[in-house]
Amino acid sequence: MIAPLRVGFVTGATPDKWARSWRAARRETLHLVPTTEADQVDGVRDGSLDMAIVRLPVDRDGLHCVRLYDEVQVVVASKDHLVAAADDEVALADLADEQLVRPHPSGWTPSAAQLDWPPMTEREAVETVAAGTGVVIVPMSVARLHQRKDVVTRVVADLEPTTIALVWLVERDDDVTQAFVGTTKGRTPNSSR
Repeated sequence: MIAPLRVGFVTGATPDKWARSWRAARRETLHLVPTTEADQVDGVRDGSLDMAIVRLPVDRDGLHCVRLYDEVQVVVASKDHLVAAADDEVALADLADEQLVRPHPSGWTPSAAQLDWPPMTEREAVETVAAGTGVVIVPMSVARLHQRKDVVTRVVADLEPTTIALVWLVERDDDVTQAFVGTTKGRTPNSSR
């Protein structure tokens, strides 16, 4: 019996098209396992996952890392918030007086004095801003995942996009691993590297 390939994926990542391609072309069973940003590489390091689709940055020590795609970052706010008046996008300067209910991975914080927010998930952060308290900046895919009728999203024009990447242990660089890397890069069984 062939062991299944276990691939973790961070919230907001979209592994479905690769899973369909893999299942159409390979005999190995593919198990997709949701992870959070906080633990996105833990399963790879402890061996419970063979690979993971992660949001960079991550500690790459001992890992191979292949960039898959970038995604824009958006601010999520209550539909009654001033952000809702913006057509498509805002700048960080527009958010300078806001309460950021969840820390941004870049370390950016508004210039206004910030409250001491408890740690919260993306879903909890969106629920908090929906209640009219503060804003949260997340990748577009995460905002779409937690979309609600009582919030708006606007692109933050001057924030660099986030990057989704595939990681696996350096010592696990076998044919099955490389086949999945190839699948994510659009290679078919008839393609050459």
